[in-house]
Amino acid sequence: PVRKVVTLLQSMQRKVEEEGVDETKLYEKFQCYCKTGGKDLSASISAAESKIPAVGSDIEASEGKLMQLKEDLKTAQVDRSAAKDAMAKATSIREKEAAAFA
Repeated sequence: PVRKVVTLLQSMQRKVEEEGVDETKLYEKFQCYCKTGGKDLSASISAAESKIPAVGSDIEASEGKLMQLKEDLKTAQVDRSAAKDAMAKATSIREKEAAAFA
């Protein structure tokens, strides 16, 4: 009976040692993944941070252009309204002239 217990303990020891080796390999792979992933993320963050000023100036330029376009639109709407009024007046004058001539 003692022999079985010793054999069982030795078997368990080998199994635990093998699992330890496997876990060590997995940990090393994970550690390598973390290092390379960290470097990639750092590079991405640095690239994004370097773009911030350029994007900010693009936003400001676009906002200025938007304001100008809104003002141009208002002016065009006023001009269109004035043109419609002028056409309506001209049409009524022409109708009166046509009625007077006929």
